[in-house]
Amino acid sequence: MKLAAVLACRNQSSRLYAKPLQNLDVKQGISILDFLIRQLKTKKEINAIVLAISEAPENIIFKGVAERHQVPFVSGDDDDVLGRLIKGANLVAADQVFRVTTESPYCYLDNLQVIYDEHCRKNIDYSSTSGLPDGAYFEIIRYQALKRSWDEGGAPYRNELCTRFIFDHQDQFTIKQHAVPLEVQADDVRLTVDWPEDLVVLRKIYEDLNLNADQPVSMQRIIQYLRANPQINQINNWIDSGIGRVWY
Repeated sequence: MKLAAVLACRNQSSRLYAKPLQNLDVKQGISILDFLIRQLKTKKEINAIVLAISEAPENIIFKGVAERHQVPFVSGDDDDVLGRLIKGANLVAADQVFRVTTESPYCYLDNLQVIYDEHCRKNIDYSSTSGLPDGAYFEIIRYQALKRSWDEGGAPYRNELCTRFIFDHQDQFTIKQHAVPLEVQADDVRLTVDWPEDLVVLRKIYEDLNLNADQPVSMQRIIQYLRANPQINQINNWIDSGIGRVWY
C-alpha cells in the first residue's frame, strides 16, 4: 500500500483570499501550508506529499511552494477538486489518499497509524475521526473509491465537497469513523481558517504555545490553552462552519 497526502491548493475564496498562504509566523514567513507540509513530513505512514494546484493563473505561486518543500505537484481544473486529487495520486502511484484541507494547519495525527493500519487491513473505502475541533480532521480514502466518485458522480460531486458521493451512497462503500480521546474532543473550537477571525486565533495559538512545524502538534495542549483563555476561543467559535469539506 502507498499513502499519499494530496493537498488541494488554490487562492480563490469569497471570505479570505489565499488562505493556505496566510502566515502563521509573520516574522519567519511560515505559512499555513508550509506548517502543514512540514507536519505531514514527520509521519512515516505518509509515503508522498503532492500539491494538487488549481490551474487558474493566480495559483502559480503554489508551484514555488512545492519546489521549496521538494514535493511534486499537479495542476488541474479549478472546479474539479476531486479530479485534482485523483491526478495527484496517479502521479505517485498511490492506492490510498490522505486528505486534509490546506487552510487547517493543526491536524490531529496521533491516531494516524492505528487508523491507517485498520483501513488497509480491512480494505475500507473511507476512514476518518469524530469529535475533534473543526479543522483537526483528516481523511483516508481508497483511490478506487475516489475514482468511482468521479466516474459515477459527475460534476456535482467534483467540487470541494469531493467525498460527498461516498456519503450519499453509503450502502455502496465501507466507511469507518474512529472515536478520539475525550481530552481532544471539542466541538466549540475552530482550528481552520475561513475568516480573518480564524487567522487571529491560529496565529495566537502558534505564538503563545511556541509551536514548531517539525514537531508533532499536541491537540490536548491547544484545547487546554483555549479553555484557559476563553476570550481567544470566543474570537471565532461563533462562526458556523456549515457543510464541511471533510465529512464527519
